[in-house]
Amino acid sequence: MNMDLEAREKKEIEREDMEQETIETEESTGRIEPWTEQLTVRGVIASIVIGMVYSVIAMKLNLTTGIVPNLNVSAALLAFVFIRTWTNLLSKAGYVSRPFTRQENTMIQTCAVACYSIAVSGGFASYLLGLNKKTYELSGVHTEGNSASAVKEPGLGWMTGFLFLVCFVGLFVLIPLRKVMIVDLKLTYPSGLATAVLINGFHTQGDKMAKKQVRGFMKYFSVSFLWGFFKWFYSATEDCGFSQFPTFGLQAWKNTFYFDFSTTFVGAGMICSHLVNLSLLLGAVLSFGVMWPLIGQLKGDWFPESLEEYDMKSIYGYKVFLSVALILGDGLYTFIKILLSTIVNIHDRLKNKNLPATDGKVKPIEEKQNEIFLRENIPLWVGVAGYAVFSIVSIIAIPMMFPELKWYFVVVAYMLAPSLAFCNAYGAGLTDINMAYNYGKVALFVLAALTGKQHGVVAGLAGCGLIKSVVSVACNLMQDLKTAHLTFTSPRAMFVSQAIGTAIGCVTAPLSFFLFYKAFDVGNPHGEFKAPYALIYRNMAILGVEGFSALPQHCLQLCYGFFAFAVMVNLVRDFSPPRIGKWMPLPMVMGVPFLVGAYFAIDMFTGTVIVFVWHKLNSKKAVIMVPAVASGLICGEGLWTLPASVLALAKVKPPICMKFLGS
Repeated sequence: MNMDLEAREKKEIEREDMEQETIETEESTGRIEPWTEQLTVRGVIASIVIGMVYSVIAMKLNLTTGIVPNLNVSAALLAFVFIRTWTNLLSKAGYVSRPFTRQENTMIQTCAVACYSIAVSGGFASYLLGLNKKTYELSGVHTEGNSASAVKEPGLGWMTGFLFLVCFVGLFVLIPLRKVMIVDLKLTYPSGLATAVLINGFHTQGDKMAKKQVRGFMKYFSVSFLWGFFKWFYSATEDCGFSQFPTFGLQAWKNTFYFDFSTTFVGAGMICSHLVNLSLLLGAVLSFGVMWPLIGQLKGDWFPESLEEYDMKSIYGYKVFLSVALILGDGLYTFIKILLSTIVNIHDRLKNKNLPATDGKVKPIEEKQNEIFLRENIPLWVGVAGYAVFSIVSIIAIPMMFPELKWYFVVVAYMLAPSLAFCNAYGAGLTDINMAYNYGKVALFVLAALTGKQHGVVAGLAGCGLIKSVVSVACNLMQDLKTAHLTFTSPRAMFVSQAIGTAIGCVTAPLSFFLFYKAFDVGNPHGEFKAPYALIYRNMAILGVEGFSALPQHCLQLCYGFFAFAVMVNLVRDFSPPRIGKWMPLPMVMGVPFLVGAYFAIDMFTGTVIVFVWHKLNSKKAVIMVPAVASGLICGEGLWTLPASVLALAKVKPPICMKFLGS
């Protein structure tokens, strides 16, 4: 689950005050290159390399825990590192290269993010993987509504085609409204703003600061990569090696409480907010520390002793459905809150549109930004024609891929998509929360219920992917257009860059997925690549088909409690004084360890402790170096996954099994 969560909202919005200070150092009266020159061959090559690396990293995070931190800032940093290294090498070889501008930096970042975003939100660890046979079996072959015919094994061809259709529809849907949302309404888009602040900072703060960040990134990238290589030697089987180190004793290890020495998750913890990491730890303690041991003692009373551990009528059913209850409670509350906020905000703007502005003056820097943003306009016909063409092709092709999803459902989905995409993009502009997953879940339940028992699961999961992809891509484009607006980058160049990145992502994301799918046991609850959201999404579809009869004994009452808990926590956060509200955990995040285990929460908590201590010791240095160090830790071990996968495909096993046994 992409980490555009509430925890980032306050942190990102606080950067707004930095915006003018950073941007106004720009010599904005200087010549801005035309959009055709902002797109460069070296930039596209850099984008492909960065996008592919981040696709593999994001896929690994998705298939292990389902949590992927926002890597946009990291991608901008890596783009800067890549081109600076490129130009330095050419300079030493005696070649003169063109200057590296903030516009080119923005292009590379946009293209790379568009590429890896497909790996994050393409459904490879959720609604698409939820269609395979293994997830069907884990959901219970005798479960009502879990039809044996509701199975579609992953395939490179149909997955790539599906992504091209649904993602490119989202690329065109909001083009006509870009001026309204960026220039007229002046929506903040905190993530896009934060990326612009970072890129502008790279190109104004001087080489000294940039060199520190580059050195920090390369140092921790090397350490992380070599550590991943070293760990591999001791992991002959899945229960061996440093990733199964009983840090707190064997009994705690059996309940998944241990530090698994993953630099990827430590780096992710450094990027995510303290609230996200503390919520993960709280969820881990509540589930594997309290609830699962207690429910396990009720075996023979609440559920038969003869059932296997991973039967949905056994303890595994409680793990899945209580996690679903938290996710739905949090998602429904946030969905209603953002929708109401959007409606109220639009109403206020319409009501006050004829009133004189309190500050009639427009700053010169803003005039320059608006001039560049509007001068190289994306023609209206491009958006309309693109949306129409890809919608028509989708209406024909998607029912051929998924016969259970009738063509008229696809027609209705694309009729509603523009309004849904606008609501989501508007809400994200105000709060930085991308609600695409929640729109997808609504579509999942509606289509599963309407289609019926035989085909409801497939129709629900496919329809979820259709709506979520369109809405998510449209929102990402608006975030990137905000970055373009603040970095004096042409919207045309931005759109072309986004299209290139999306096309590359539609190819590299399925390839990244099959790298893991063929090399490792994806979906195994005992293994490293548990893919928890595949099981969660399939069981949400079963709930849509069957209702509450799919739940194990006493699970419904517990689900009511956890759903209410999620709503109450959000209410307390929003309506209590800040000194109380800021300590409220994030229910959706708490639900992730319910299935995955506590080990990765401990890793990410370690990352948050490092950041906390670093800020206490030297806050200024921490602000500059934390993104670089975290990116290095994530990329190093993440990149080691490539040779590890190749070795696994070649049937080359690690030579040593390091394992701990009780005396």
